[in-house]
Amino acid sequence: MIFASKSSIIIFFILTQNYLLSQTILDRQYEFAYKLYTDEKYFDAITEFKRLQFFDSLKQFSFEANKLIAQCYKQGGKFNEAITYFSLAELNTSNIDSIFDIKIEIIKINMLRKTNYRACDLLNDLDADSRFIDKKKQIIYWKGWAYIFDTDWQKASEEFAKLTESKRLSQLCENVHEAQLSVTTSKILSYFLPGAGQFYTGNYVSGILSICWVALWTSISINALMAERIFDGIIVAEFLAFRFYNGNLQNAEKFAVEHNSEMTNWMLNYLQKNYEGPKP
Repeated sequence: MIFASKSSIIIFFILTQNYLLSQTILDRQYEFAYKLYTDEKYFDAITEFKRLQFFDSLKQFSFEANKLIAQCYKQGGKFNEAITYFSLAELNTSNIDSIFDIKIEIIKINMLRKTNYRACDLLNDLDADSRFIDKKKQIIYWKGWAYIFDTDWQKASEEFAKLTESKRLSQLCENVHEAQLSVTTSKILSYFLPGAGQFYTGNYVSGILSICWVALWTSISINALMAERIFDGIIVAEFLAFRFYNGNLQNAEKFAVEHNSEMTNWMLNYLQKNYEGPKP
C-alpha cells in the first residue's frame, strides 16, 4: 500500500510538471506570436498563432489566437479570411461582450470589402438581439459608418446626430451631403437646355461647347429642310445634332457623378487621416 501510494504521488508529480511545462511553452508561444503582431509582422504572426493552436490541445488560446489571426488578415487586406477567423473566435467564447465585439469586427470588414448590404443586415440583427440591449449607442454609431460607406451622407448624419459624442461627425456628413450635386437635376436641365447641366456642375467650357454644337447642327438641319434637301436635313439632325444633344446629357450626368465621387473620396480620406474615433 505504501509503495502504491508513493507511485501515485510520483505519477501525479510527473503529470503536474508536464502540464506546467506545457503551459509555460504555450504562454511563451503566445507571447512570441503577439509580439510579432504588435510589430506589424502580420504574416509571421499568423504562422506562429497557428503553431500555437496546433499544440494547444485544450484550446485555451482559441479565442485570442483566432481573433488575432483575423486581425492580421484584415491588416493584409485578406477580408474573406479575416471573417472566417473572426467567426471561429466567436464560436470559442461565451462572453457576451466578446461576442458583440467580434460581430462588430465582422461588420467593419463587410464595409471595407464593399459588401455593405451585409453590414447593414448584421447591424439590424444586432439591434433586434435582446442580448445587446445595452449596446444601442455602439450599434447606432456603426450604422452611421455603414451609411457613409453606402455614400448616403444624409442618413449617416442623422444616425450620428442621435449620439451626443458624435455631433462633429454628424456635421461633417451633413457638409458632404449639402455639397453634393443632384444627378437628376443635371440631366433634367440638359434635357431642356443643352449645356445647362454642365453649367450646374461647374463645367462651363463643356456647357458652352454643348450648346454651340447642338445649336449649330440643329440650324444646319433646319436650313437643309427649308431648302427642301430633306435627306441632308434628316441625316444631319439624326446623326449630328442628336449625337451632340445625347452627348450633352451623358456629360451632365458624368460630371455630377464625378463631383459627388470626389467629395466622398475626399471626406473618406479626411476621416481616415484626421478622425480619432473608432473607424472600420
